Amino acid sequence: MARPVEFTREEVLDKAMQAFWEHGYQGTSMADLVEATKLNPGSIYAAFRSKEGLFLAVLDHYGARSTQRLRQALVEANSPLQGIRNYFHQLAEDVASKKGQRSCLLVNTVLELSRQNATVQERVNHHLKVIEDLFRQAVEDSQARGELAPAQDPGALSVFLMSNIWGLRVLAGTMPTPARTQAVVKQLLNCLPDGTA
Repeated sequence: MARPVEFTREEVLDKAMQAFWEHGYQGTSMADLVEATKLNPGSIYAAFRSKEGLFLAVLDHYGARSTQRLRQALVEANSPLQGIRNYFHQLAEDVASKKGQRSCLLVNTVLELSRQNATVQERVNHHLKVIEDLFRQAVEDSQARGELAPAQDPGALSVFLMSNIWGLRVLAGTMPTPARTQAVVKQLLNCLPDGTA
C-alpha cells in the first residue's frame, strides 16, 4: 500500500497562499484549496478548522515573510536610511516584475475584505503595524545618527512610507515598466529630509 503524501505546515501554507493570492479569499473555494494543497478536506479542517482559519494562517505566513524582508534590508545596509532606500528600490523591481503584478496579499485582502470580516481585518492590521513600526524605528535611528532632521515626525514619516508601499503595490496591477517604478521611488525618496535618493 502506497504511503500518503506528507507535507510540512509551511508547504501547505505556501500552496494555499498561491491559491488565495490568485483568486482572492471569496473567489477561492474549498475545492481550490484541496487541489492546491493536495490535502483532503478533512485534513484541512483538522489542521485549520475552516477556510477562514487557513486564510488567517496564510496571512500570518505571508506577513512574517514581508516583515523579515524589511528587517533584512535594514540590517544589511550601512545605515537605517540606506536600508529604507534599498528596500524601496528592491520593491520597485518587484512591482515591475511579472510576479509583482499580483500586488501584495495584505493590500489585496484589505481591498477585498476590510468592511466584511473584522477578524481578518484585525490580523492584516497587525502585520501592517509591525512593518510600520520597523519604519518608525529606522527613522528614529536615522535621526539619532544625524541622517534625518530631528524635527521630522517619525510616526508621520513611517505612515508616509507605508502609504507609498500601498501605492506601488496597486501600481503593479497596471504592469508598469521598471523605469516607471524606479522613477516613482526616486520621487518618494527625494521627499526624505536629506534631499537625496
